[in-house]
Amino acid sequence: MMQDFDRAVDDIVKSDYRTSDVFKKYGITYCCTGQVPLKTVCLEKKIEFELIKGDLDLATVDIRIPNCLPFNEWELDFLIDYIVHIHHNYIYQTILALGSELRSFAFSHNKKYPEMLRIAELFDKLSTLLIVHNQHEDEIIFPYIKQIESVHRRKEEYGNLFVRTLRKSLSIVEKQHIQTQPLLNQIRILTNGFTFSNNACTNYQVLFHKLEEFHDNLQQHRILESNVLFPRAKAIELQLLLK
Repeated sequence: MMQDFDRAVDDIVKSDYRTSDVFKKYGITYCCTGQVPLKTVCLEKKIEFELIKGDLDLATVDIRIPNCLPFNEWELDFLIDYIVHIHHNYIYQTILALGSELRSFAFSHNKKYPEMLRIAELFDKLSTLLIVHNQHEDEIIFPYIKQIESVHRRKEEYGNLFVRTLRKSLSIVEKQHIQTQPLLNQIRILTNGFTFSNNACTNYQVLFHKLEEFHDNLQQHRILESNVLFPRAKAIELQLLLK
């Protein structure tokens, strides 16, 4: 990040959207009027460059999770913790701030980017559904799956008594998936697959990157639940009932 000391703030954000939140933290403008070298901004605002450099470095660390991880072989309690800490926490930490950013940008740039009002509206609907969905899993479904997985692993003699059947709870989850997918699809269509022209303003670009990140995280989250966690949990229920 040392080489960015003489670069314009706007250019830094365009090269990596994740730096935008760091500049917001320090009250540094990066869109439209952001063609000012970071060095100049730091001097004007009396910000130590090493301090902001540390935050920028941390924000732009690449952490990638390989697709080859054997999710289907993980213990269910570990898989649940992974979903909660990686996917649910991401949603809880991101959803309010991103929704607020979308609404603010949509209202202030309505003439130039009229599609953003609809995108913000769709994201708000999606947010409401996701909060209900995640809380239902965190408070009801996940604790129950951990319980039956533990009973099954310990080969409890009366394990069948712990089975309440996931059918009803999972039908609720499936309905929530059905409700959220069209919203995701519409956002993807309105953003043209999260692509933008080179002359789009920096804030617009940042929001598209964040929406794509949110979309990808949600899709991975759904695959882990629908294709791995829930089928295995239902299989355990069946084995306990057949004892």
